[in-house]
Amino acid sequence: MGNATSCCVSASPKLRRKAHSRLEPYQPDAELSREDTGCNLQHISDRENIDDLNMESNPSDHPRASTIFLSKSQTDVREKRKSLYINHKHPGQLRRKYSSCSTIFLDESTVSQPNLKYTIKCVALAIYYHIKNRDTDGRMLLDIFDEKLHPLSKSEVPLDYDKRDPEQKQIYRFVRTLFSAAQLTAECAIVTLVYLERLLTYAEIDICPANWKRIVLGAILLASKVWDDQAVWNVDYCQILKDIAVEDMNELERQFLELLQFNINVPSSVYAKYYFDLRSLSEANSLSLPLEPLSRDKAQKLEAISGLCDDKYKDLRKANKKRSVSTDNVNTARWAPAIVS
Repeated sequence: MGNATSCCVSASPKLRRKAHSRLEPYQPDAELSREDTGCNLQHISDRENIDDLNMESNPSDHPRASTIFLSKSQTDVREKRKSLYINHKHPGQLRRKYSSCSTIFLDESTVSQPNLKYTIKCVALAIYYHIKNRDTDGRMLLDIFDEKLHPLSKSEVPLDYDKRDPEQKQIYRFVRTLFSAAQLTAECAIVTLVYLERLLTYAEIDICPANWKRIVLGAILLASKVWDDQAVWNVDYCQILKDIAVEDMNELERQFLELLQFNINVPSSVYAKYYFDLRSLSEANSLSLPLEPLSRDKAQKLEAISGLCDDKYKDLRKANKKRSVSTDNVNTARWAPAIVS
């Protein structure tokens, strides 16, 4: 016990303070990462919803994503302009009219009331570019859309049915026949294109000569039931396409819905984006409607339509207005019962 150092004797507080004063001050290493320091807390940016990020790249779900058909058509448009420049060919007399202070030029198609014939032509052109500029990475061909396994007519399918790209006129005649026989609207054509691109994105397939008819038929069938109040039944399409059975139509609709993951919602922003992208496609391919000067009667009709829309949205705003008010704005005296204990 007489030794200076012993396991039973602790250093005095004064000695401990002196030993602590000799320690070097703590200097954090700036190069250490969160993993090195043992701090594995997830940053808020890493906790974003992956589904939301994937949805932003899907044009049929997100309004900011570029449409697939417009990007596929850009290659051909650039090639046409390049060919005209190299061959020194003038594109012809410019027929575009510009509005002035005294005259306003408009066409007959609006986002709320699109022109039927013009919209069908644009949708057929979009499908044409989908087929022509499709990816050649060997994507699978689903049996339900294969025209060889599920023909739409009794006529024999050619051996090279999957190699001959259809012309734009052929696609337009097919779509126009269905729309005229079923009496579908122009808005239904735009929704058809939305469902078509959603199918290609969700199912990771490509539209090609072997499946374009059945994919378009399934998109029209679904769009007509979602958009129109009086939907066309599957048996009615069997009257238009004489050689197809109603069981085949039912199975086509069922598998189309499953591939869409039953997502048939089309936001107004997505609808408007597809409409204006179709207009851009038509202008790049000289399919624009002729512009006519705004007459007095047409101006009055437009004013009446805008007035109806204003009244409609005004009623919606009143219905959605909050009924609660802040107590700061209440100046009236309130009566409260006294509690006598």
